[in-house]
Amino acid sequence: MKPKPRKWIWALGIAALLTGGCSAVLKQVGGAYSHPPEEMETVLSHGAKALVARAYGDVEVGRLRDYHVHVVGVGAGNTGAEINPKMLSWLHPVSRFKAAVYMNSSGVVDLGNADREYMERLTRLAENTPGKGKFHLLAFDRNYNPDGTVNAARSELYIPNDYVMALADLRPDLFVPVISVHPYRHDALAELEKWAAQGARFIKWLPNAQGIDASDPAIDPYYETMKKHGMVLLTHVGKELAVDSGDAQALGNPLLFRRPLDRGVTVIMAHGASLGDNEDLDIPGDNPSARADNFELFMRLMDDPRYGDNLFGEISAITQFNRVPGPLLTLLERGDLHHRLVNGSDYPLPAINFLFQTRQFLSLGMISQQEQTYLREIYSVNPLVFDYVLKRILRHPETGARFPPSLFQTHPRLE
Repeated sequence: MKPKPRKWIWALGIAALLTGGCSAVLKQVGGAYSHPPEEMETVLSHGAKALVARAYGDVEVGRLRDYHVHVVGVGAGNTGAEINPKMLSWLHPVSRFKAAVYMNSSGVVDLGNADREYMERLTRLAENTPGKGKFHLLAFDRNYNPDGTVNAARSELYIPNDYVMALADLRPDLFVPVISVHPYRHDALAELEKWAAQGARFIKWLPNAQGIDASDPAIDPYYETMKKHGMVLLTHVGKELAVDSGDAQALGNPLLFRRPLDRGVTVIMAHGASLGDNEDLDIPGDNPSARADNFELFMRLMDDPRYGDNLFGEISAITQFNRVPGPLLTLLERGDLHHRLVNGSDYPLPAINFLFQTRQFLSLGMISQQEQTYLREIYSVNPLVFDYVLKRILRHPETGARFPPSLFQTHPRLE
């Protein structure tokens, strides 16, 4: 059985507290990179540079897309971002250490300047990515109760739509804004109309953490408004570990999204539901003991011909150590679905060192030992490039199947 990331963070956080070695632990767990992204051409070996060139060589310049990039902030500089106070208090050691890992991995050293430092680091990584493409910046709404009131205790973070739109306006050559509007808000429909009028086309949900039941009939007007404006829902599916979800993991059940799919809403399911299990809602009758892997439920939807035009999968996080090899091998060999998969990095997670164990891929025969060495070099300079190159070079150990370059480019159905 593989250890769960939450247990790793807890153990390392307590160890850091007891030994006073917090900085050293953070370096090993979080941002273990050692060079600024601008130095990629000068510090990478010839072989590592050749691997990067190969990974980017068959994609059209300017058409690269990363559909899943988080904006993180604490409200420093009047950005409007919020973070739950427990994330900044050692009275809650698990939450505090988790926040410290995120900050360290994303280059934040001064909490009082965290929002600016985070975006400066992300911008530099994006600017120094070969191939020139765009990165979708995600807003993140609060957790709401079904009656439309904010559930502050369950809201771990808040990234306002205004902030994300402003960031994208500053660098339209790099960033695409993705709004987040909770469907239980009293002003949800007005907010959709407002942001659609300003050109927003993508909406971000994390149902487990935000308290959203995608199958709730009360949301139907929200879905109709989305469809009217041609908006696309990027939603987490499967178990959630990065953001506290309490006892709401059932809201990550992919089958709950039959409702928007049946109404013609375009849905991108992040991570391919590659963690956890849930009730199999397709089994007739009330039988909560009938459970299935979330990935199996996701694939059932992908194989349903009714959703061939409006359901897409997204491959962020599927290379994390606790998701390998299962879903990854299946998606590699399902070439018939590759035209309905898109790429996402889930940044800043690719910068968290311990989440990606290249030795796993070596032992599975998915990369060579030399490629492993080069990947480590690349991570030390640019974790975003590392995430992309890793996905491009991975091959199925039996068939040699890889993800095609089209998967990493602008999808004509979504743009």
